[in-house]
Amino acid sequence: MQKQAKINFDQKFKEIDDNWSPRIVAQMNNYEFKIAKIKGDFIWHSHRDTDETFIVLDGNMTIKFRDKEIFLQKGEMFVVPAGVEHKPSAEGECKIMIVEPKGVRNTGEIKNHLTSENGIWV
Repeated sequence: MQKQAKINFDQKFKEIDDNWSPRIVAQMNNYEFKIAKIKGDFIWHSHRDTDETFIVLDGNMTIKFRDKEIFLQKGEMFVVPAGVEHKPSAEGECKIMIVEPKGVRNTGEIKNHLTSENGIWV
């Protein structure tokens, strides 16, 4: 766990080069606050045991579901319920925060080239 300190999102995002690679910026109890740059399509996945919160800090994104799409822009958030299959997407670069329990894999039960290693702080 990182030392308690003020967090500047602009500075933290400068340390992230890859899209779809969430990095932890803070932890509260068993929850991690992760930031990520996203662009293009992610994969269809779900998180069986937990909700997943997406907060758009800059840009726009879409969260696709099998029966609808949710468009989010800067300053908006959405909570994907546990077990619901979804596919995040962004046409241009989008900067987001994800809030979820410690140790949740970004690709859910699927493991592939977009699976990010857990526990990496920025």
